[in-house]
Amino acid sequence: MFTTVLIANRGEIAVRAIRTLKKMGITSVAVYSDTDRYAQHVLDADLAVSLEGIKPSDTYLSIEKLIAAAKHTGAQAIFPGYGFLSESADFARACEDNQIAFMGPTAQQILEFGLKHRARELAAAAEVPMTPGTGLLQSLEEALVAADQIGYPIMLKSTAGGGGIGLTRCDDAQALHLAYESVKRMGEQFFKDSGVFLERFIDQARHVEVQIFGDGQGQVVALGERDCSLQRRNQKVVEETPAPHLPEATRQKLHQAAVQLGQLVKYRSAGTVEFIYDAARDEFYFLEVNTRLQVEHPVTEMVTGLDLIECMLKVAAGETLDWAFLANIQPKGVAVEVRIYAEDPVKNFQPSPGILTDVYFPKNVRVDTWVSTGTEISQYFDPMIAKIIVHAQNREAALSTLKTALAETRLNGISTNLDYALSVVSDSRFENMQIWTRMLDNFNYIPNVIEVIQAGTQSSIQDYPGRVGYWDIGVPPSGPMDDYAFQLANKIVGNAQTAAGFEFTLEGPTLKFHAQSIIALTGAPCCVSLDGTAVDFWQPIEVKAGQTLKVGQVESGCRTYLAVRDGLNVPEYLGSRSTFALGNFGGHAGRVLRAGDMIKMVN
Repeated sequence: MFTTVLIANRGEIAVRAIRTLKKMGITSVAVYSDTDRYAQHVLDADLAVSLEGIKPSDTYLSIEKLIAAAKHTGAQAIFPGYGFLSESADFARACEDNQIAFMGPTAQQILEFGLKHRARELAAAAEVPMTPGTGLLQSLEEALVAADQIGYPIMLKSTAGGGGIGLTRCDDAQALHLAYESVKRMGEQFFKDSGVFLERFIDQARHVEVQIFGDGQGQVVALGERDCSLQRRNQKVVEETPAPHLPEATRQKLHQAAVQLGQLVKYRSAGTVEFIYDAARDEFYFLEVNTRLQVEHPVTEMVTGLDLIECMLKVAAGETLDWAFLANIQPKGVAVEVRIYAEDPVKNFQPSPGILTDVYFPKNVRVDTWVSTGTEISQYFDPMIAKIIVHAQNREAALSTLKTALAETRLNGISTNLDYALSVVSDSRFENMQIWTRMLDNFNYIPNVIEVIQAGTQSSIQDYPGRVGYWDIGVPPSGPMDDYAFQLANKIVGNAQTAAGFEFTLEGPTLKFHAQSIIALTGAPCCVSLDGTAVDFWQPIEVKAGQTLKVGQVESGCRTYLAVRDGLNVPEYLGSRSTFALGNFGGHAGRVLRAGDMIKMVN
């Protein structure tokens, strides 16, 4: 077995790998970009090497730097994780050339399965069910002829890459004509390969994948399947195992098809064979092979009791696994995973970099994460910050545990998809497994937030009685300047006396309410309008979802207050939710409001 292993990755998968290495008594080597200098995987590792750069292209995507780091630290193996260079045949080959074990498939396997048209050829040779499609197309004219033979709608696909890039549905010849050159350009731009091919589109399809594991000598086993149908922009949101509502005979055929494909190429290490499942016909078709550990591998670990990274280590070291045990392992219970991203659902899921001012995950579920209170989310890397995984005896119990876990999780300071994820898993269609890969395209999500369009002057969040009793450690009292007017605003909307609300100084903000609420304005009078209609102070006002409140300049006095029914959902700090801007804590992100902030309301 190896004594030292380098982890060529970051984030939760690097933290997870270090945990496995420590358990096995193996020295772990972390690598990091300048922005990750104090990241969790760097703090946890036995050794850490700077890649001297910020952007992925200068750090985690630099084969030269990674190989140099491995040699410098005496690492005998490299764990690639997922993303970055995990599916790079060049990286796998560079490891081999430098006598460093690559903890993954062979370079040839990565290369062949990375080209989707070649993967289809291999799947056909292994007699895996295939959707009607083509090989690489040489011209638009050839594509149009083939599409007529296959029948619309069809999918035009780039042969290289993944993540939904270069994946376009075409409902007729005109759509194919318009998309052809565009998809070729995307393939060339993102993957330096402009090859494209066609596949028949399966309407309301489910995405079911099989976890395989091989020794590189022809021994391949299936470790169960996962349903990953809930996707947004072709990126998975929720994954679970076993796949619900899947006939047992079909399940066994899926496993066998995946094993046959793995055996054909003598697959090495962990991999995933992905299928499109047509539930209406109870038929499945080959989609692609991911030649790496998947983001969703924890659900497989939860029901099998395996540590897949440990298995990868042993195979890479040439050790013999108990293949008879693996081939006959019986998954126990149900496991479900939700991916948590630093993305803003209100702003079309754009990344939301910044500092997490308050982080809490429940203790009774598995959480793979790299963040904690104070972690800075960089703009340069994938915005996934955690995976929340639950395991129970049956699906009903698993979903109940998952919803509770998501509701108890706190992630403050930036926008995340946490509430969106809770809404998705609470949808009756998911609970009843009436789902397909495009279901979330039209998912009706109502964010319970107030969006700051314009911030005004020194607008902040306060509560009563505020932060008191900390003068002895240099923290002056915080809270509303006019606490009487602040308390009256809360009383008008029926809130508890301690509920957090807004304080505006001299000139107020413009706020958009994304969910309905009841509000009240008190304190210094000013001109206030709701969608252009003037509203009064000192009385309850009904606000509908989508309406915009504009608070103007005060006419006398200094501070105006706005209470929202049930209060604002910001974390406590030193016993209060009040903003102390000079100390950079309290309120929202420890500062006054800025345009673009999303202020959560209490559910």
